[in-house]
Amino acid sequence: MGKPMADGQVFDLAVLGGGPAGVTAALRAAELGASTILLEAERLGGVCTDDGCAPTRVLAHASRLIRDAAQFDAYGLSGGVPRLDFARLIAQTQATVYRLHEKKQLAGHLAAAGVTVAEQAGAVRFSGPHTLVLGDGRRVSAERLVICVGGHARRLPFPGSELAITHSDVWQLRALPSRIAIVGSAATGSQLASIFAGFGSRVTLLDLAPRILPGEDMLVSAAMESAFAERGIEILTGIRGVERLTHEAGRLQLGCQLAQGDRALAVDAVILAVGWVGNVESLGLEAAGVATNRGYVTVDDHLRTTAQHIYAAGDVTGRMMLVQSAADEARLAAENAVRGAARRTAHRIVPHGGFTDPEYGSVGLTDTQAAEQEPIAVGTVPYADLDRAVIDRRTTGVAKLVVSRRTRQMLGAHVVGEQAVEVVQIAAAGMAAGMQVDQLAELELAYPTFTAILGLAARRVVRQLDERIDAERWQTLAKPGAEWEWRDQTSPRPRDD
Repeated sequence: MGKPMADGQVFDLAVLGGGPAGVTAALRAAELGASTILLEAERLGGVCTDDGCAPTRVLAHASRLIRDAAQFDAYGLSGGVPRLDFARLIAQTQATVYRLHEKKQLAGHLAAAGVTVAEQAGAVRFSGPHTLVLGDGRRVSAERLVICVGGHARRLPFPGSELAITHSDVWQLRALPSRIAIVGSAATGSQLASIFAGFGSRVTLLDLAPRILPGEDMLVSAAMESAFAERGIEILTGIRGVERLTHEAGRLQLGCQLAQGDRALAVDAVILAVGWVGNVESLGLEAAGVATNRGYVTVDDHLRTTAQHIYAAGDVTGRMMLVQSAADEARLAAENAVRGAARRTAHRIVPHGGFTDPEYGSVGLTDTQAAEQEPIAVGTVPYADLDRAVIDRRTTGVAKLVVSRRTRQMLGAHVVGEQAVEVVQIAAAGMAAGMQVDQLAELELAYPTFTAILGLAARRVVRQLDERIDAERWQTLAKPGAEWEWRDQTSPRPRDD
């Protein structure tokens, strides 16, 4: 247990929110010698652990196991496709969340660092520039503060929207819906569409945008749309709006406007995945002089709010809605607050992706973004050219490298296919190290692996960049599918015994 908080106690730094950003900010501030308190309305861990990426990954894993079982016969294995017990899966998901909390031991880490923790603090609000009031009426003050209260799923204001659910409500479902409409095709919507389709639900994915995953590279969107369509997911992009949601004859009726006219979808559940908004409504930010914009706390490049002694980090800023980015921002915000420093956020190299089937992963610039800045070369390789993909019968997918013609450094990587989220991390590490594409092309990546597709893409880029290639050095480049090169041509090649 951490140190108890006394009513009216004064600290050097107060952190609002106990998710990844809040915990990171508090630990860093304590490390720098500041007396620190962390206030969490409910329990430590944040939305990602409780009802976001972690439990969603459990569902994605279950969906993937069902998919893998369909391959049994191709590998001489007997056994039918598993039967899903949805209620048991939800219970197992909740048990996994509990195990994650037990593993993290956040309260213990904070206590060991000397951070005072006010967990289950209820609705915390500002009563002045430096003073906070807890849900039970106790007060605490701090010279500087960091707001890390996260966000929640946005809801659309159409008639009957209260009948729809968000990803946070999925864990309350008691049975698998046979027909689902998902409004919003970004990361959350696409992942849920993939998961429920894997469970056997009939899924319709809708979006106002002209393509799914509209924030990703065009190649990623196209490849994912093709893969989803092949799996039977109905995709309705470019819709003009959702008009209403009603409950009729035991089913939900979702009325929407398409370019071709109105359409009504009869479904068992409607999931809204239309974005994320900061938890700013009840904070009393006006009492502290903190401005907001479109549901997010306004910050500058130093993560300072419009109140000079208050900083913010994570989802509440509306900048990068990723756990790893929230933690990075929180470290910087804590350092700026405690030290009076002026470090800037970069978010230059942030790998991300979705646990869809197939997966997608991206880092850096898309080719469109990069081409607006400088001349580029692009190398694209289908998964079908990859030996590991053929071995595992997972040939759906593609990888793309975006490279500067001037520096030969990688500007972006975009992958759709098996283990794409893991594969793209290699590109991210290379980009962070300033690796040139030639070095990646020469890197002796393990065989047979999915990661080797980056080596193939790198070789294709090198072929574009070099007008004349040393034939002896690059003789295997004529074979686009070659994943490794035995350089000593006088010696026998190794065997895979």
